[in-house]
Amino acid sequence: MKKIDLNCDMGESYGAWKMGDDAGVMPLITSANIACGFHGGDPATIRKTVRLAVDNGVAIGAHPSLPDIQGFGRRVMKISPQDMYDLVVYQAGAVEAFAPRRGRAAAPREMPRRALQHGGGRRRPRRKRWRARRRISAA
Repeated sequence: MKKIDLNCDMGESYGAWKMGDDAGVMPLITSANIACGFHGGDPATIRKTVRLAVDNGVAIGAHPSLPDIQGFGRRVMKISPQDMYDLVVYQAGAVEAFAPRRGRAAAPREMPRRALQHGGGRRRPRRKRWRARRRISAA
């Protein structure tokens, strides 16, 4: 039997700034990309979003981005491949740190914010852009 993964970016609120209806959407999806704090999300929001996902049986993944909270992770930044790798590992670790405390390990998946997918905001052919992601997932 074929299955469809209904995936959604979640946990993008930051402090007093609220974005989206995570509690209303979570029961409708099967996996969540949780913002890691660099474009949205903060420690309390990550914790609450992980709890919502676990309570609803939703798979957890990280949603890392460039360090651009004011631009919501969408602005172009010059960044080396090593710095990009370090940013993704750091942010995925933030989400993963909350997951075991809720009785669930974070899935080994990341869905980078759009500017991060494009290598710091520079457009590249799709094949080259995702090559870096595959290396990160395998590390």
